[in-house]
Amino acid sequence: MQRRTSRSMTKLATATAAALVVAGGAAAPSAAASAQSAAQPAAQAVSVQAQTVTTWINGNVRIGPSTGYSIAYTVAANQNLSAECWLVGGYVNANGIYHDKWVLLSDGNYIWGGLLKGNEVGNVSTPCF
Repeated sequence: MQRRTSRSMTKLATATAAALVVAGGAAAPSAAASAQSAAQPAAQAVSVQAQTVTTWINGNVRIGPSTGYSIAYTVAANQNLSAECWLVGGYVNANGIYHDKWVLLSDGNYIWGGLLKGNEVGNVSTPCF
């Protein structure tokens, strides 16, 4: 599963514009402008607002959405974190909770939803794309 950000869409539009300039000669500037304006709505559509989540227990934040990924850092109980969206990842069975929902944090790391207060995804409403 890949998450596209405004930055990646801008890079894509820039690369497309550069390719058009090299391949198209004089017609390239208008084609490049069209490619840039076409990329703008898509970039705006995938941007999400960060939400605050709170841990209910100590746990690990990982570099990917399963326990197979390395630990980025640990968090304490009642710690607030900034979250972007939630996704399905590897199953975890801990503290009497078993599910596969993970939350993408604003720093690019992931936390298993079972460590968060609220529902399976810490009440994060936005699924990752």
